[in-house]
Amino acid sequence: MQYIIMLLIVVGLALADFLTGFIKAYCQGNVKSAKMRKGGLNKIGEVIVMATVCGLDIGIGQLGRYAGGQQLAGVTGLVTSSAVFGYIVIMEIISILENFAEINPQAKWIARFLKRLKNDNDKEE
Repeated sequence: MQYIIMLLIVVGLALADFLTGFIKAYCQGNVKSAKMRKGGLNKIGEVIVMATVCGLDIGIGQLGRYAGGQQLAGVTGLVTSSAVFGYIVIMEIISILENFAEINPQAKWIARFLKRLKNDNDKEE
């Protein structure tokens, strides 16, 4: 059941990101089918990666049952799926916030927050 929930969250965030991106493009008057197609394919790719990681988690768990390392396999699969899930969720939320900041000029706090976040990431690199 946890895999279905993870996949639904990723699909929901990808859809929200795609829609806010479309709204942003519409508000700016630059809706382009090629850009939408690329964005849609990126979102499908994220769902495929998440489904693959969920399958890997299940597979590692089953392999651990036969190899005698069930606890280690369970932890390995959980860490892998959780890391990828967390990365995708954070990436999508940031993208949705960026789109919203451009859609709504009154949401300047989001733009300032994202700018500060990007500056902190630049300093770390």
